[in-house]
Amino acid sequence: MKKTVKTKAETTKKAAKKTTVKSASAKASAATPVAKKSTPKAVKAAAAAPSKAKKVTRIVAHVDIGWGNMLYVRGEGAGLSWEQGVPMICNDGCEWHWIAETENCPISFKFLINDETWSLGENVTINAGDAHFSSPSF
Repeated sequence: MKKTVKTKAETTKKAAKKTTVKSASAKASAATPVAKKSTPKAVKAAAAAPSKAKKVTRIVAHVDIGWGNMLYVRGEGAGLSWEQGVPMICNDGCEWHWIAETENCPISFKFLINDETWSLGENVTINAGDAHFSSPSF
């Protein structure tokens, strides 16, 4: 097996050649203008502002309100209103639920049948992120 020995001149030539190629490509890229990405101010502001973590809040009612009726929830917080109810979703004949992503604020509510007949008792208040299970009476 022959061993080839490179002279210092050959090594220097290769290094000079690589440097020339690199500087030529660097000049070419420097001469080419690069389009600046523009980000809308609203996106920048949203990225800079600390985000409020949303929590999943669940309200579940176990009650038989009769075939053809709907259970509603009215209240304050998490998009609820005391003026107009939000229909709850029926899982089976007796289990109704309402789920929302909410910010860290308390939620007060009460159940209604067909958004007309109020449940008995006081308003219920829970914290965001809680799950409330109840059996309301009408």
